[in-house]
Amino acid sequence: MDRLDRKILRLLQEDATLAVAEIAKKVGLSTTPCWRRIQKLEEDGVIKRRVALLEPAAVNAKVTVFVSIRTNSHSNEWLKRFSEVITEFPEVVEFYRMSGDVDYLLRVVVPDIAAYDAFYKRLIAKIEIRDVSSSFAMEQIKYTTQLPLDYIQLAKEKSESNS
Repeated sequence: MDRLDRKILRLLQEDATLAVAEIAKKVGLSTTPCWRRIQKLEEDGVIKRRVALLEPAAVNAKVTVFVSIRTNSHSNEWLKRFSEVITEFPEVVEFYRMSGDVDYLLRVVVPDIAAYDAFYKRLIAKIEIRDVSSSFAMEQIKYTTQLPLDYIQLAKEKSESNS
């Protein structure tokens, strides 16, 4: 990966609908080599997929809830079952296994508190959980899907560090 790849990634993170010709122009390449670089980034799994980001209020998903879960069961079987259960809930948009006091953290989006209560009741009916703690986001101050790209070790830097 080099500086041109990083520029391409930065542009695509800002707007994945940009035409290849426009990306190429902005990074100083012709269209075909730019397209080849994008294809390679996709093949290498650097670009996982291209999606549309929706306005939560427009799709009636305006309440964000961070759900901390603690469990007494830490077996692989329980985790597999829990993961399967969580995938059944479209309200869960992020799901993490954590270190520390909390075992799992979910980010859940719903229209309102009543919808969250219904989600909670469906969840605890499907799997045993020791403790569930919910925190409702009052205000979204920063939200981005853009990953920081300054940490990418560029090809030139890699070869210098190996010398």
